Amino acid sequence: MTVRVLVADDHAAIRAGLVLLLGGAADIEVVGEVADGASAIRQARVLRPDVVLMDLRMPGMDGITATRELVAERLCQVLVLTTFDLDEYVYAALRAGAAGFLLKTVEAGNLVDAVHRVAAGEGVLDPQVTRKLIKEFASLKPPAAKPVLNLDELTEREREVLVCLSRGLSNAQIAATLFISETTVKTHVSKVLSKLKLRSRVQAAILAQESGLAEGWRATCGP
Repeated sequence: MTVRVLVADDHAAIRAGLVLLLGGAADIEVVGEVADGASAIRQARVLRPDVVLMDLRMPGMDGITATRELVAERLCQVLVLTTFDLDEYVYAALRAGAAGFLLKTVEAGNLVDAVHRVAAGEGVLDPQVTRKLIKEFASLKPPAAKPVLNLDELTEREREVLVCLSRGLSNAQIAATLFISETTVKTHVSKVLSKLKLRSRVQAAILAQESGLAEGWRATCGP
């Protein structure tokens, strides 16, 4: 299955570089290029890409606002590209519903893999650094009060999956930890997002961290 990608960045050279990197993958098609958030939304409505590669700092409508609109309309998945790995704009974009983020220095193979993972509905924060990033994002913009999770709607297994998400585990790692299949993990993740009215697994991870769930729930998914 070919993954359709729309590239949004205000720097023409960067857009060209991303198109070149993706062009080497037989199963990825770049369907368009835009230079601002408003154009990204307009083109996404017309072209219906599977994934938008979204720069955050663009003239006019920025990437955060565009991400929020794209996710709210369920037009596509959004993969954020940024120059800085611990940027408050990234945190805001993840809260807006982005499926994850990569640095603009990403290698071609990792970019292609990330696009496929996002298109399949999985986040792309590297499991080795996700925990650190989530905690640092939370510290950059601490909530006035801890968010309240309506955990009564979740089964015990779904709560365990949510804790694993908060600790940066991939679907494969969650499956191995909880002794269930990856297909079952995907089902539980979808139910968690639906019941908690969240837009992405990354949002779920951040909310679980901010609410203290990861510390308060038994250490199902390791330290």
